[in-house]
This record gives sequence, C-alpha cells and structure tokens, in this order.
Amino acid sequence: MDATILAIIASVIALITAILLVVHVMKEKPGTTTMQEISDFIKEGAMAYLNRQFKTVAIFAIVIFLILGLALPKGAYNNSYMIATGFLVGAVFSALAGYIGMGMSVRANVRTANAAKRSLKEALSVAFLGGSVTGLSVVALSLLGVSGFYYLFTKVFDIPVDTAPSLLIGFGFGASLISLFARVGGGIFTKAADVGADLVGKVEKNIPEDDPRNPAVIADNVGDNVGDCAGMGADLFETYAVTLIAAMILAASTLVTQTGAKSVEYPLLLGTIAVIASIIGIFFVRLGKKENIMGAMYKGMLATGLISAVGFYFATDYMLGDINIFFASLVGLGVTFFINIITEYYTSTKYNPVKKIAKASETGAGTNVITGLAVGLQSTLAPVILVCCAIAAAYYFGETSTLQNGIYGIAIAAVAMLSTTGLVIATDSYGPITDNAGGIAEMAELPEAVRKNTDALDAVGNTTKAVTKGYAICSAALAALVLFQAYGEELMKNAVGTTFEFGIENHMVLIGLFLGGVLPFLFSSFCMEAVGKAAHKVVEEVRRQFREIPGIMERKNKPQYDTCVDIVTKAALKEMIMPGAIAVLAPIAVGFILGPEALGGLLVGVIVAGLLLAIQMSNGGGAWDNAKKYIETGHFGGKGSDAHKAAVVGDTVGDPFKDTAGPALNALIKVINTIALIIAPTIATIHLFN
Repeated sequence: MDATILAIIASVIALITAILLVVHVMKEKPGTTTMQEISDFIKEGAMAYLNRQFKTVAIFAIVIFLILGLALPKGAYNNSYMIATGFLVGAVFSALAGYIGMGMSVRANVRTANAAKRSLKEALSVAFLGGSVTGLSVVALSLLGVSGFYYLFTKVFDIPVDTAPSLLIGFGFGASLISLFARVGGGIFTKAADVGADLVGKVEKNIPEDDPRNPAVIADNVGDNVGDCAGMGADLFETYAVTLIAAMILAASTLVTQTGAKSVEYPLLLGTIAVIASIIGIFFVRLGKKENIMGAMYKGMLATGLISAVGFYFATDYMLGDINIFFASLVGLGVTFFINIITEYYTSTKYNPVKKIAKASETGAGTNVITGLAVGLQSTLAPVILVCCAIAAAYYFGETSTLQNGIYGIAIAAVAMLSTTGLVIATDSYGPITDNAGGIAEMAELPEAVRKNTDALDAVGNTTKAVTKGYAICSAALAALVLFQAYGEELMKNAVGTTFEFGIENHMVLIGLFLGGVLPFLFSSFCMEAVGKAAHKVVEEVRRQFREIPGIMERKNKPQYDTCVDIVTKAALKEMIMPGAIAVLAPIAVGFILGPEALGGLLVGVIVAGLLLAIQMSNGGGAWDNAKKYIETGHFGGKGSDAHKAAVVGDTVGDPFKDTAGPALNALIKVINTIALIIAPTIATIHLFN
C-alpha cells in the first residue's frame, strides 16, 4: 500500500485511540463537590485564556495568509495559494491539538486527585492516560496534515514529486507560528502567576504552595496547563511537522532522480510506524512493585523505541533497501535515549547538580543563584557533544549508503528521533495534570496520604517536563540543520547559474552570523522582561487583597481569584506580540535587504546560539525548581527555613528560564528557518545588495 495512505490511516487510528482514552478517563469519578468547584475554576480560566490567545493570533494568521497568497510567486502550480492554504490549515490543526490537550488536562486533574485517595498506581494511570490524549492528538494531527497535503498535491493535483514537498512548508509555517505564540504567551502567563504567587505566599506570608488563601493560586494552576500542556503540545506539533517536511524537501531536491518518490515518502512511513509504536508504548507505562514512577515512564519510552526500531528496519528494507539508512534512523533513537538521561541527571533531585544548588541555599539566595547559573551553563556541554556525535554518525551512514547523501542521513535521524513524540508529550502533559491534582488536594484539604501521592507524582512531573524540553531542543537543532540545507537547495533551484557561498570568508555571511547569534538573546530578554512586568502586577494585586479583604488568612473570606487570572491573561497577550514580531520580521528584513547569503549566516547563528541558550535556561531552571523541592522534603532545614526561602528566590529566577524563554527558543529557531525557506525563491534573485 502507498506510504501516504498508510500515514493517513495511522493518523486516524491514533485519533480514535485518543477519543477512547478520553472516554476512559472521563469515567473516573471527579471527587467531592469542593474538588469539582476548584477544578472548574482552573478549567474556566484555562479555556478562557486559550480562547483569547487564539483570537489574538487569528488576526496575525489571517494577515499572513493574505500576504502569502498575494505576495509569493504563483509558479506553475499556484504555489502561493497552496502554501497559504497549508499555512492556514497548519495553524488550525496546531490550535485544535492545543484545545484537545487542554480540555483533557483540566478534566483529568481532579480525577487524578480523587484516584490518589485509592493508590499511587491508580493516580498515575489516570494522569498518564490523560496526558496521552494530548500526545496522540499532536502526532496524529501533525502526521495527518503533512501526509494529507502531500496526497492532495501529488495524487489529486498531479504536482510532481520533486515539487510537492516544497509546498508543504506552508503547513509547517502555520504550525510554527501557533507554536511561537503558544510558547511565549503561555510561558508568560504561567510564570507570572507562579512567581507572583510564590513571592507573596511563600516568602512574605509563609503559607504553603497551592494554599487556597493565596489569591494567585488559581492563576498558577491555570498557568501549568497553558504553558506545559498547550504550549509544549504546539511546540512538538510543529517540530514533528517541520522535521518531516524538511526531510521530504531535501529528498525531493537531491534524490528524486535516483530513487523516485521512495526517498521522499520514506519519512512518512517512519512517522506511520512511530505513531503505532506510541499507541502500544502508552500501555507499557505502569508501576511495578517498587513504585518507581520515572521507571514506569522509561518502560513506555523503551517499548516505543524498540517497536519503532524493528519497524524502521522493515520499512527501510522495503522502501530503500539500504542498511546504512536504517543505522541513521537508529542514531535518532539513540539521541532520544541519551538526552533523557542527560536531562534527568541535571534536573532530578536524585543527582548531584540539584543537591549542589540546594546545599548552596544554606548561605542565602545569592549563592543559590550563582550555583544554579553554573549548573545551567555546565549542562550545555553533554547535549552539544551528543548532537555533534549524532550529526557525524548520521552523516557518515547517509554518505556511505547507496544514496551517498550525508545530509539525508541527518534528516532521517531527526525524523527517527521524533518517533517517541507521542510518549514524550504524554509524559509532559502528565506534569500539569499531577501538579493541578496536588493543588486540588491541598485546596480541598484532602488527607495527608493523598497529598503524599500527588507530591510523588508531581516531583516526577518536574523531571519529565525538563526531559521534554531537552528532547524538543535537540530535535529542533537537528531539524534546523536540515532546513538550512533545504534553504540552500531552494536558492540554487531558483537562481540557475548563480553560486551561493556560505563560508565565513564571505563578509555578508559573517554579518548574518552575528545578527543570528544575537537574536536568541534579544528574544529571551523580551520574554523574561514580560514575565517580570506581569509578575510585578500579580504581586501588587495579591498584596492588595491580603491588605484590603479582611479574613483571608483566617479563612473567613475567599480571595478574588479571577482578578489575578485576568491580570496575567492581559499581560501575556500583550507581551507576546514583540517576541513574535522579532521572529517573523528578522529573516524577512535580512533576506531582502542583505541578501540570501546573509540570511544563511543568520540561520546558522540562530541555530547555534539558540540551542546553547535554550539548554542552559531549561536545565538551569529545572535544577532550581527541584532544588527547592528537595529542600521541601526535609533537607537543609525543610520548608520555612532560611535555605528554603533562598531556594524560592532561585526558583523564581529559574521559572521564566525553564518555562518561558528557554522553550520558546525552539519555536524561534523553526519559525526563522521556515520563513527563510518560504522566501528563498524570491530573495534568490531580488534583494537590495546584489
């Protein structure tokens, strides 16, 4: 059967499985009336924010849709309309995946809290299956969009195989745009609420996390969902789509004369196998006798990886008949495995980096922050070595294959790395579900045994969220390298007889390189500043309520939760515009003013600087967070101690690192690369500095 048809069928199967999981989770009892009321507060706030965010983004999407349709060259196959339509569908599918994931997350939280009354095992099952709905929805809609458009282009509109993949970039751009705004807006929302709640509640009032007396507590719980569920879902949706598209474009540009459609459609077949493997892998996540939650997650990952590897062997033999391309796919699976280990080492409470930060907290906030920064900076080395080894190995296997194309080997490694995306997103979405479950247990004053179970789930949730960020960052780097190669191929295709040099001896490349290197820092500064501004407003509001509303601390009156939710919603929607504008306008300005070679330098600068900064921020922030949690379990004085107060300050610094600026850099890298690919045919011949 045609690989495209198989991909479409696998996508539909994954969506049906997601629906069945929704039915299963919704059968769980939601607990007491108080628990349901708290859950409803979170659900209303989360969905209200998501609605307002997508209404705001819709304006940008419509404008860009019109620009793409009217400004791009029409080409032989109405290219501009094809790309514009793909862009719109990509944006809609990404938003739809966010809605599905968020809707499940805010319903699974209360059911997880109620299941925690019975056992840790049952609570894990509810939380993980709830997260799996997001995971399967994301990979299914992403694969469906790419394979569906490819089928329409090649089978319905009879567009040649060497041209059709280039038109798919519109779908990738739509997904990237939603990812950018979801990551930035959701990150600003969640961290402004979290920082505001912690600074007043924990530090000034000395009340526990998720205490119902804190006016920002509902906003904080809402933020967990919009940042780590909708945001990460959109992030990996576009990573999955863009990686597939980049591999297909590269094959279409360099291998069609040698392999026909096989090398182009091979990535779709890998995606098909990976989706089925993810469905099976979900059911391997279960607690054993030792109740090792992270171990249960790894069982699912390992099962998915092994099933994928076996499937990849037969797919490679069937489509390309070259064992070296299969080895390139194994490189991608290896990167997934090792990035999990590396990230867990730097962010888990079990290992030395986190314990070192916790120990430094004994001498105050200053030493906590210094040590946290050092850990984040150190954590860049191992992932970069891993990515370098993966590039070298995948390139070697691609170059020594019958295809003799090293970059295609890297592209296949990137596609294979995404084979566990469904499981990765499931473990990430599990995080906000368990975090909310703990908050509901605290606010509903459930027995200590229940909170002990939810705390155990939440502690692992912090690590799985950090692991997901590391996975997303490394996959973004590999995908961006393939996009850069595809950018060069597009230039050559549209400027026949012209040679483009991307060596550092070219001064325009150097200019672009420096401009690209500074962009992640500028982008991150806007994200961090936005969190600071919004958190300042939350702190002022929380202080006002404690000051002006009598009886909050004595539990005689309830705080005005909706006020804090409204503050962070407005701030997030307002502040996400500038970072988004930077990502969209920078490549266009450099490309049309300085030319294609300067834009090539920009792409390389963004990839390298963005990768390093994202790893440093995500791992450093995760380590700060878990250092605080390590102290809260009774080490170095426990809750309320001076070390704990210092750790709260470190966590406050780390929060926008790991949940706002760091993860948003993935989207920045991909948006800039996809825009460069879209405008490549035009700037190949039209730019100011010829």
